[in-house]
Amino acid sequence: MDVNALRQFLVVAQHEHLSRAARELHIAQPALSRTIGRLEAQLGVELFDRRDRMRLNAAGSIYRAHVQRALGELDAGARAIDEAQQMGAGRVAVAAESLFTLMGALGAFKRASPRTEITLSQGSSDDLVQGLHAWESDLALLSQPARGGQLRIRELVREQVHLATPVGHPLAGREAVSMEELATEPFVTTRRGHWQRELLERLFAARGLAPRIVCVSDEPGATAGMISAGIGIGLLPRMARMWSDEAPIAWADVDDPQCMRVLSLAWRPDLSDEGAPARLRDHLMRWDWSQGAL
Repeated sequence: MDVNALRQFLVVAQHEHLSRAARELHIAQPALSRTIGRLEAQLGVELFDRRDRMRLNAAGSIYRAHVQRALGELDAGARAIDEAQQMGAGRVAVAAESLFTLMGALGAFKRASPRTEITLSQGSSDDLVQGLHAWESDLALLSQPARGGQLRIRELVREQVHLATPVGHPLAGREAVSMEELATEPFVTTRRGHWQRELLERLFAARGLAPRIVCVSDEPGATAGMISAGIGIGLLPRMARMWSDEAPIAWADVDDPQCMRVLSLAWRPDLSDEGAPARLRDHLMRWDWSQGAL
């Protein structure tokens, strides 16, 4: 079966639209349509429902999962050969909810393995899990419990999450601020799916409350800047206190033992014990996360 046709199928399955898929692939739409038609003829089943608009059907969903695994194995094999020829250089793809969290650990790894190429991506916890299953990444650093199963997960560290406020805020410096006291405060946070937003809503929901959110960002790293500017208050991990000088903010403690972040490393069970991904995985599991991002 044509590997290129399988890669084209995955792009069409992602967009569920021939024109958009053809633009991404830089090929003519009729040619792409013929490729999908030949693939369906080979399998003896339609992979898409075309009645109203193009949608991946049940057979297509099943096939996509197998194609992702098969192409992932082929790509892993190519990387392994490349690494063997370059005497341990290799490549590894890493995804995280917060790339800043990885800076110190990745810097130390690159100093020890300067020829290893690392590609990085960022997303929500669900994005990271999906990326692992789709072979888009080798490792994922999660900041909240993973949903999706069928992954190997190792807890790395639990760290306290603090209340960050603008300098001079009435809550600044408090040792125990209750969630009830925070009910009327304006919050700066991330969009749904990111750990900061999930934690914020979980803490309030446990008391039958909801946070008053005034600023939502797709960039978790922008939260401190917005708080420093006086837009609102927010939840930031202990590691953030090591670099808060870049955006001057004040700190307080939330009176709830569940106000914490759990950093975990996830990978597919079939990840090889050799090669760059395994070396980085082992390095991240050995890393002293109490150093924070530095």
